[in-house]
Amino acid sequence: MDASYLPSAIKQFEYYKLLGDKTFAQLNRDQFFWKQNKEDSSIAIIVKHISGNMRSRWTCFLTEDGEKEWRNRDDEFINSFTSQEEVIACWEMGWQCLFNALNTITKENSDTIVYIRNQGHSITEAINRQLCHYSYHVGQIVFLGKLSAGDDWKSLSVAKGNSKEYNAEKFSKEKSRKHFTDDL
Repeated sequence: MDASYLPSAIKQFEYYKLLGDKTFAQLNRDQFFWKQNKEDSSIAIIVKHISGNMRSRWTCFLTEDGEKEWRNRDDEFINSFTSQEEVIACWEMGWQCLFNALNTITKENSDTIVYIRNQGHSITEAINRQLCHYSYHVGQIVFLGKLSAGDDWKSLSVAKGNSKEYNAEKFSKEKSRKHFTDDL
């Protein structure tokens, strides 16, 4: 594993967590549980799924299969939360599990093959798999948050119509080598 990869991946995970956090800060209780129809997933349900996946994938990930026997994936799509505080606590628990696991990766164990449903992955492949999975679901959370907040939504990116100003500000600075999330 290239020495720059893991710190970069951790920053990417932190970025997607931040997008979720900033979405949650704009929502009320009803918006956490809103579904367009009965077959849809609410933000709360998506959080329950992401957290369940994180806890399964990253608990003892170097020595145990990432699909734990104790995980009940189907249950992740049934709401069991009663408050937005419970949703956020579940969200935090999943992310903490992920970050704790990533912090155990060393040069000595970076060549370990890890398994998800008996399929072997390099640690880099496992990280990439989960980074894509979580960013997909965080995008859903942001989109649902934006839909439910309506006109009260505050953009989490460059707001429409502000690209020229944003780029002018970026190009007014000297070139530098840093992660794009360092300015957030």
